[in-house]
Amino acid sequence: MSNVNKPLSLFEEFKNFALKGNVIDLAVGVIIGAAFGKIVDSLVKHIIMPFVSLLMPGEQSYLGWKLAVGAKEVPYGLFIGELVNFLIVAFALYLFIVKFLGWMMKTKKQEAAAAPPPAPSKEEQLLTDIRDLLKAQKS
Repeated sequence: MSNVNKPLSLFEEFKNFALKGNVIDLAVGVIIGAAFGKIVDSLVKHIIMPFVSLLMPGEQSYLGWKLAVGAKEVPYGLFIGELVNFLIVAFALYLFIVKFLGWMMKTKKQEAAAAPPPAPSKEEQLLTDIRDLLKAQKS
């Protein structure tokens, strides 16, 4: 009978782990991040780097930029494309995390600091009155 409960317990533990809000939020973030990465990759490969290759001398696009070392070729154009891709993603993350979320956090802190404390409930007021009466009796 204990063998039957063990797999069920393992399943329950896994279900509790997998369906926690943080895990689901993380999964959504990874999926959106992958989609954003594809958009940025396309922006770099199809728009930015072709403009860069127009400004640079040579007949081939940046994909054809290679440095010949002996019989080997080093495709530095591909590296430059990936570097630009990384810089755009890093800048977008910086804007979102530092500027946008930082602004939101400051706004929430300012609202919390400006908001007056809530009025005490009846129970809290009664307990405060009892405390004050007990203090008065001790004096």
